[in-house]
Amino acid sequence: MILTNVESVPGRKIVEHYGLVSGSTVRSKHFGRDFMAGLKNIVGGELKGYTELLEESRKEAMDRMVKMAKALGANAVVNVRFSTSSVAAGAAELYAYGTAVRLE
Repeated sequence: MILTNVESVPGRKIVEHYGLVSGSTVRSKHFGRDFMAGLKNIVGGELKGYTELLEESRKEAMDRMVKMAKALGANAVVNVRFSTSSVAAGAAELYAYGTAVRLE
């Protein structure tokens, strides 16, 4: 499965268009991660707990998007984008979407 954030794949022709595919996940913060992030804010540096949380969220949302694209018969998703939104206090959604296509 080819995933790209541009509208086409250079050197490849789009022969089928299946429309919008998406995947999302809603994650909440973990008390332990929040506590450690608060301590890290004092001294500065990367908040590794949050970095890992976001990496896991992006992967899961993309996996769900790819699963939807495969079910339609696509072999690529073009114009991939990410979006986030707050769902509730302490919880956020990460949404991945793009256009499922078949390349020759």
